[in-house]
Amino acid sequence: MQLTYEPAQPSDAPAIFAFAKELIETYETDPDLDLTMALNWTKRKIEKRIDEYTRVLWDGELAAYYRFVPDGDRMELDDLYVLPAFRDRGVGTAVLRRCLACGKPVFFYVFTQNTQAVALYEREGFRKTETVSPTRCLMEQ
Repeated sequence: MQLTYEPAQPSDAPAIFAFAKELIETYETDPDLDLTMALNWTKRKIEKRIDEYTRVLWDGELAAYYRFVPDGDRMELDDLYVLPAFRDRGVGTAVLRRCLACGKPVFFYVFTQNTQAVALYEREGFRKTETVSPTRCLMEQ
């Protein structure tokens, strides 16, 4: 596996949004949340911040997207999406380890029912530190 990283382009925004939408529709079960409003906010965030996203290529083929940005004295890993054909092949682990190599504390929010993602993060030493909604938690090292 040869992974390379390159900046996402504005043309990647619809694909990134499609991954976000799929996760939200799968795991966001809070009946008090306005789903339409959440999806609109997510779409605007991706379009406005597309320059903060990274494309991950596996031997030249698109395998994942993620956003990794500073938040005070630590870094937030946001919107890590591994394409289905590349799941369970180490791509998520490689991205996470790349982020951890920045030398600053890393945190992220995750849907608690996304057991595959939670398991990856726990294997890499993260733990749930705060419940932020009925469906999401904060994970930190």
